[in-house]
Amino acid sequence: MFARIYRPSKPAVSSGKAWTRHWIVEFEPERRPEPDPLIGWVGSGDTRRQLRLRFPTREAAVAYCQRRRIPYAVEEPKERAFRPKSYAENFLRPR
Repeated sequence: MFARIYRPSKPAVSSGKAWTRHWIVEFEPERRPEPDPLIGWVGSGDTRRQLRLRFPTREAAVAYCQRRRIPYAVEEPKERAFRPKSYAENFLRPR
């Protein structure tokens, strides 16, 4: 069992950042999904893949994995560079 700790990025279709302030712990799948012979749906007996834990800080997520002795990898978020613009910049001539 291996865990991945990350902070989700902002959705492309939304301008809000409400769900991007917490850290997520997700578990990597232990088994491949296989098609069911009767119905043909793809599934797996691995229930940890459905689990998604949320923590307020990176340190809390790391502490959880260390307490449970779960190997983990932390993915640092890439911060977006914000450059403030004014409305007048829309009418400037390109150089």
